[in-house]
Amino acid sequence: MSATTAEDLRAIPFTAADGTQKTLAEYGQNVLMIVNVASRCGLAPQYEQLEELQRTYGERGFTVLGFPCNQFMGQEPGSVEEILEYCSTTWGVTFPVNDKVKVNGPGAAPLYKALKRAKDEEGKHGPILWNFEKFVLTPAGDVHRFRPTTKPDDPAIVGVIERNLPA
Repeated sequence: MSATTAEDLRAIPFTAADGTQKTLAEYGQNVLMIVNVASRCGLAPQYEQLEELQRTYGERGFTVLGFPCNQFMGQEPGSVEEILEYCSTTWGVTFPVNDKVKVNGPGAAPLYKALKRAKDEEGKHGPILWNFEKFVLTPAGDVHRFRPTTKPDDPAIVGVIERNLPA
């Protein structure tokens, strides 16, 4: 994606867990990892790795942003309050977990409509395949897409994060 598109991404509003409207621009020029999450997904242990990335790189200008999604086999049925409780007590999550979103179809959240234009490492774009699909937005405006089974601590993801953090 181009830098212009990335700036547009940073301007797209979304709803935080407390119901307020936010944008990615509120995170300044941080490296951002945007992830659709689900508590009852077999990939939920990725929460632990996401939190480890947040703890490792957060003070250097990195933020994980979780977006709960119930579109894949009903794996996130709870209320926002229940999701926040689960994330904090089960995985020790400190990164922002926002309001539930749809990531595919006509009701998809505007942020996800834009993110789905990004291509993965195989050059494919389009629908979100499952929970825990990851998008890393760099300060330069690049969007790197990683499919659900790519773990958050995969060297390809860590490399993108480390290359784009301030020295």
